Amino acid sequence: MAALVTEARVPEGPGAAGDGRPTQELSQAVSRLLPGLEADSKLSRRRALEGLQRELEEGAPLPPSADFQELFGRLLLARLLRCLGDPAEKCRALAVQLLRLGLSRGARPQDALPQLLPALTQRLAGVGAGPLAEPCEELRLALVELLSLVVQLCGRSLAPYLEEMVRILRRTIVDPFPDVKRESCKLAGNYARSIPDHFHMQSESLIAPLMQTISHQHSKVRVAVIQATGLVIQFGNAKSVDDVISHFAQRLFDDVSQVRHAVTSVVGNWLLHLRDRYSFFHKLIPLLLSSFDDEIPEVTELAVSLWEKIGLQWQKENEDDLKDKLDFASPPPFHYPKGVIRPGLGCRELVFRNLSKILPAICNDITDWVVGNRVKSAQLLAVLLLHAEDHITQHLEIVLRTLYQACSDDEKSVVSNCIKSAELIGTFVNPEVFLKLILPALKKSLRPSCLMVLAAVIRGCSRQSLKPHLNSIASYLSQTQICQGSEDSHYMEQLLCCVQALIQVGQEDCKESSLQLMEVLVTVMAVAGAAGLHDKVQETMNLLALMQKYDGTLDLYQQHIDQLMEWLTLSHQNWNCHSIELLQFEVVVTQSGPVLGKALNYFIPILKTCLQPTKDPQMRLKFFTILSQVLLKASSTVDSQQQFHGHLETVIKDILVPNLQWHAGRTAAAIRTTAVSCLWALIHSEILSSKQIIEIQELLMPQIINTLEEDSKMTRLMSCRIINIFLKYCTDIADADKFIKIYPELLKRLDDASNEVRIAATSSLISWLKCIRNDDDKKSFYKGNIQYLYKELLVHLDDPDNTIQDAVLGVLKEGSILFPDLLVEEIEAVKYKHRSLVYCEQLLQHIQSTRVIFKRRKK
Repeated sequence: MAALVTEARVPEGPGAAGDGRPTQELSQAVSRLLPGLEADSKLSRRRALEGLQRELEEGAPLPPSADFQELFGRLLLARLLRCLGDPAEKCRALAVQLLRLGLSRGARPQDALPQLLPALTQRLAGVGAGPLAEPCEELRLALVELLSLVVQLCGRSLAPYLEEMVRILRRTIVDPFPDVKRESCKLAGNYARSIPDHFHMQSESLIAPLMQTISHQHSKVRVAVIQATGLVIQFGNAKSVDDVISHFAQRLFDDVSQVRHAVTSVVGNWLLHLRDRYSFFHKLIPLLLSSFDDEIPEVTELAVSLWEKIGLQWQKENEDDLKDKLDFASPPPFHYPKGVIRPGLGCRELVFRNLSKILPAICNDITDWVVGNRVKSAQLLAVLLLHAEDHITQHLEIVLRTLYQACSDDEKSVVSNCIKSAELIGTFVNPEVFLKLILPALKKSLRPSCLMVLAAVIRGCSRQSLKPHLNSIASYLSQTQICQGSEDSHYMEQLLCCVQALIQVGQEDCKESSLQLMEVLVTVMAVAGAAGLHDKVQETMNLLALMQKYDGTLDLYQQHIDQLMEWLTLSHQNWNCHSIELLQFEVVVTQSGPVLGKALNYFIPILKTCLQPTKDPQMRLKFFTILSQVLLKASSTVDSQQQFHGHLETVIKDILVPNLQWHAGRTAAAIRTTAVSCLWALIHSEILSSKQIIEIQELLMPQIINTLEEDSKMTRLMSCRIINIFLKYCTDIADADKFIKIYPELLKRLDDASNEVRIAATSSLISWLKCIRNDDDKKSFYKGNIQYLYKELLVHLDDPDNTIQDAVLGVLKEGSILFPDLLVEEIEAVKYKHRSLVYCEQLLQHIQSTRVIFKRRKK
């Protein structure tokens, strides 16, 4: 104890230190407590430390003084450092607090470093790779905070202890306690900043632990690691950029915006302040520009602000090289993207000079299996192309090849950014250049993505630059190999987008290419009709018509109908049911409306050729369907010019007659059905005169009678109706033998399974009877046939269906005018056998009243 007291003795004198107690008094108070630090009792040591804490807090001077420094170093430092290894956690904590207090109140804290650093190294770094000497994580945090205070107070004086500091940091950066990690990262950055001239010798040793911690689950730890890495490399060895670049790139996908903000800030500062930054431009520029499309505005604003500073700084540093460009600055293109601020010259030059090194990596990542990588790469490519402007031309082939692949991506964000890139190509590159690459690639691969890129490039062009190439593009797209290259709906949709782009950019200049564009639109409508593109095609046609100052699409068809029909006629002899030309023909015929009436010289020969019995049955079915559609509205389609009658004979003799011939098989029956439908549509259209109907009846009545036996109910029904119309227009029975053959076939239809057919047959029988009534000279010739007809009809008068009974009664009433006495005899013979006696009585009354009327007329 005496030795301790002697050791604690200080020189005499007032020794006042700032606002604290006199040094002598403080020294005596401290000396009295020192023996307690050596006590065996934990409680005694703790009380001694607490007493020291009270004395120092009350007596330590402010501001720091040399006297207090001398007292602290002489009496307390070594003892407190030994207390760091005290078994009691509370004692160790008090020792750390006293060390902080002593260092912060001393005038020369660097004097404590020779003893302090080894002790802290032992507590925080341990021996080798073994366990840490300090087991308590809160105390490890306190020790790291103490070390941070030392760095703050000592600064450059820590240079000789670089090895110890790095050894500590390597362990604490990967400490299990997140707060220790954060404080260690902060310590590493501050230490690097404090000794820049020496730190580079050991900086690389910290990269591995930092990168090991950069993906920690706590976002605050990740931010601290990124900030520390920035300072460690900035004030250390810049070669470490290669080791951290991939980790930083990964953090740009971090879900927490503060992490992305930190990466952006660090990379921007490297580009501004890193000593060897010119060597790393091609690696760092992509990281910074990737933040231009961040979802958080603050990150984007930071990236843009830093990039502007970087560009201006580089421009100033290379002012001599850029003298001509600065003196004769080129204005932006007239059609520069709207709402986009043009980057400064320095920024543009930086990108251009590094583009060849950056592009290969982007082209690789844009097809990566990870969606996030593809999206970021696509966004970055658009930013780079905006900066590169006309320098894109040098790299156009690789960029286009990349866009072809990326535009096939399932991720919409990737595709939309690639389309933006393609539009920038159109803005900055001469069409003559990119067309030489895109069109051959399209012809070679026939991929929808090629068309997508072409459409986007066209949209990016100006009207003036595109005008000389409009015809060549339209002609290329209308080639059979291109516009019929695929029946895939996506391919057709992109083909339509190309046409839309040409019309939107070319405007009135598209007039010279109108025919080729119409051919493409007709093809798209034909092939993609089931894909929901019909309305879009119609809108595009309306736009094309508007650009030519037409009232609508009918004017377009009127302008091009002859050329369109000639285009289709070139191959019509080789068509089958799978030919795209057949679908194109259908579109032109059904969409041209009244204009079709001007193209009958093409329309009818195509029908005649393709509806021959030797042609593909399925194709013939399709053609008859098309013909039925136009004949139903004949006055506003095929006969809009009143010229159809000149082709009527061809339609009847060369088209309908051959296809109404009976052939075995369901397909043949279906063809006969469609042929009958066409005939019914023609007759029902009311464009035929009575004379023409009679001529048709003379040619087709035998074939129509044969179709009464078809399996199709619709065929039988339409045949009955056609016969009815034929008979109504029959004013004179030229061939009685043929005429007599009609009614037995109609009688058979009274046994049909369909009531509709049976009723239609009764209507036809009434018309047949009227024909005989009008021919008084030959009426007696038909007496036997009429009597047979009476007998058969009376049988059907017993039908269980009242509708059929009424229809048969109507036929008998009409027939009673011819031979009433004969009918009465037949009725009297069978009326008591009939279940429907009432109908027989009604018929007799009708005959009686008819006789009275005739007698009055004769009088």
